Amino acid sequence: MRSVLIGTLLLLSPISSIRLRAQDDGHKEQPHSEFFSGVVTELAADKITVLKSVLGKNSDTRTFLITEETRVEGKLRVKARVTVRYAHEEDSNRALHIIVRTSQKK
Repeated sequence: MRSVLIGTLLLLSPISSIRLRAQDDGHKEQPHSEFFSGVVTELAADKITVLKSVLGKNSDTRTFLITEETRVEGKLRVKARVTVRYAHEEDSNRALHIIVRTSQKK
């Protein structure tokens, strides 16, 4: 009975809640990411512009910043089909991962 009482007191003590909060603070929150697919229209060392066109609807063009942390799969070039995983920041979109799509030959 005494050990159950001591265990309960330890679980409810402020020390255990401080320990739990310290563990939660250690996790760095990942930026919310989104995806955008289309064709590369402009390419520079620090940014990429991608055009998405959908039949029967207006086209959408977005520019993404390329940083040292941006992962690129494939060879980037103008007119290449790409999918960009990006994070929206204050006034720009930062590319996190760019995948160059290759055409399937039959």
